[in-house]
Amino acid sequence: MIRLLAALVALTLSMPASAQIIIGHRGASGERPEHTLAAYALAVEQGADYIEPDLVPTRDGRLIARHENEISGTTNVADLPEFADRKTTKVIDGEEVTGWFTEDFDLFELYRLRAKERLPAIRPENAKYDGEFPLVTLEEIIVWAKIAEKETGKRVGLYPELKHHAYFASIGLDTVPMLLNTLKAAGYTKDDPVLIQSFEPTPLVQVKFRSGFRTVQLMSATGGPVDAPQLTYAQFMAPDGLKQVAGYAHAIGVPIASVLNADGSPTALVQNAHDAGLEVHVYTLRRENAFLPPALQVGDDPAGIGNFDAMWKLLAHARVDGVFTDNPGDAGKLKIEP
Repeated sequence: MIRLLAALVALTLSMPASAQIIIGHRGASGERPEHTLAAYALAVEQGADYIEPDLVPTRDGRLIARHENEISGTTNVADLPEFADRKTTKVIDGEEVTGWFTEDFDLFELYRLRAKERLPAIRPENAKYDGEFPLVTLEEIIVWAKIAEKETGKRVGLYPELKHHAYFASIGLDTVPMLLNTLKAAGYTKDDPVLIQSFEPTPLVQVKFRSGFRTVQLMSATGGPVDAPQLTYAQFMAPDGLKQVAGYAHAIGVPIASVLNADGSPTALVQNAHDAGLEVHVYTLRRENAFLPPALQVGDDPAGIGNFDAMWKLLAHARVDGVFTDNPGDAGKLKIEP
């Protein structure tokens, strides 16, 4: 803790910080239930450069915004008796999951559901909106984004994530053509502010070479991609691995801990990625104590607001290029313009 605090003090004497794009993580999900138009709209209002819809398919081949295809944690599906028989157990990316899954519903059935807060113990204010907002498709998000652009005069960047691509492709729901067809129909080209992300390299390669859209290879601190089980994310993050990733990706998306040492100093990852020609976007900056290191927590309440500003400053001085955040309003106050 002492080393981290010392690092914060040293920032005032270190080299200039880099500019960063602000990515509204599932919208402004620190203040509204995630993946609702209300969350996306608040993120844009608060200054986010991009909004991030996680995309999963319906049974009839439409892309809907949910963090996972299992939706009992983010909707009221478990409360509706007409869908009780849809509860099942599946193996998703090697893990057994029990619940209700988007691929077992058609779109109009999912329209009957309402969103709810995923972390009610941490964000009780968000839980007050439970039952208020419907689920939305990618098409609806795009329509809303274009209206918002006309009203604000600012482009709304799209940063969709393709979830569980290999699993969905195995059951006949290939999400790559669904996404590319939707973007093409809406008039988006590779020159627009669109970044497409996945933890799996296969869909990113397909996106890159079918469309030219910029892609982002997500990586976690452990494990590896399900579509390339012979590889690990640690190999991806090594200098040689980053050079390979740069062949199909514009950026990497990595956990905050991958770019900051325990004492708050930068790791070598950002420099190595930049040397390979990749941007570095980090996830996920949240303001609650539960998501901050002990040295940046304020008080003992996990739901209490910690030292978000200090973490932003550490990331800026690590020279990351973008930050996924649940709190784009707080980030916007700190953003460093180029």
